[in-house]
Amino acid sequence: MYSQYFGNYLLNKGLISPEQLTDALEYQRSVRLKLGVIAVNAGYMTPSQVEEIHNMQKRIDKRFGELAIEKGYINEQQLEEMLATQKQGHLMLGQALIDRGHLTIDQLQDALDSYKKEYGMSTRQFNVVRKDDSEEIEQIFQSYGEALLGKMYSDYVTLLMKNLIRFVDDYPTVEINQLKSDVTARWFTSQEIFGKININTAITCDTDVFVTFAARFAQEEITEPDELAQASVGEFLNLHNGIFLVNMSNNGVELEMHPQQVEENYTFTNPGKAYIITCSMTWGKFDVLLV
Repeated sequence: MYSQYFGNYLLNKGLISPEQLTDALEYQRSVRLKLGVIAVNAGYMTPSQVEEIHNMQKRIDKRFGELAIEKGYINEQQLEEMLATQKQGHLMLGQALIDRGHLTIDQLQDALDSYKKEYGMSTRQFNVVRKDDSEEIEQIFQSYGEALLGKMYSDYVTLLMKNLIRFVDDYPTVEINQLKSDVTARWFTSQEIFGKININTAITCDTDVFVTFAARFAQEEITEPDELAQASVGEFLNLHNGIFLVNMSNNGVELEMHPQQVEENYTFTNPGKAYIITCSMTWGKFDVLLV
């Protein structure tokens, strides 16, 4: 999960282009993370020390860890920790960006440091890779006071990410916040879920994102927000909510939903307690509302 978030951060800061991010994410799948990148991220070694070890490896048939210990840059325990974290997502992406020539190791270190500071994370916190992203999402909702509905909202957002990956984009990221004001959207696609629990759901976006979203989901060439585009985005929301209702039914909660609606230039009035999930794709952003 951190891989996508860090990649989106680099993109927003203008450090890499969308094409470079996509290239690196694809290449990342075949990358074995080099210990030098881990050592820099952990603060055990500097980029120049890593470069020194790499140059030594051109002359000496020894592993990176062995040489780094011999030089006194790391100890045995640190090497074991580094080996244990060799599959961390954000570092795998960093390694891919270096291998593909999109960033230098110094640029990667600066970006990692800035990312940690901006989001208030220590190196230790940043290195945590959660086994279940839904637990992390549930904690976010609980921090907003959703003691009872936090699990349900978490399940909804976790499923949303899965469905975005399945049908729209390989590398989505989400940011969850409480809605603080009304929302005026160029395109507003909504659907109401009702039963034991009532939930209003909506996708809001501008025209460019709306059209791209529609084309990707429909797997057809769509160039304008016509009836086909509206039907496509509406069907994605309907499909997602339908799967969510099946999951809820399997957990003993029977719910139904009204047909989806698509409206142009719509203003949603904040009822006082609602959530906005900002979804960042490699091709743009849109918001999902949960009320």
